[in-house]
Amino acid sequence: MSTKRKQSLYFPAAMLSEIRAEADRQDRSLSWLIQRAWKIARSRLQAIPSPTEISEEGDSDDPRGQSDENPT
Repeated sequence: MSTKRKQSLYFPAAMLSEIRAEADRQDRSLSWLIQRAWKIARSRLQAIPSPTEISEEGDSDDPRGQSDENPT
């Protein structure tokens, strides 16, 4: 059984409006919809390197890990 804990999240007004509309369309709560969205998106988000992983790949200041020395 999972524990329930109240948490406040803040979304831009336009995004929140879209989330509410989708929750209404699916006849689900906002909480349910956000939890499902997280479960669906989690693996894609984990594929994004963290800032420390990017800096370990090279000495570049470019957040993509690319160097300006030899632009293509």
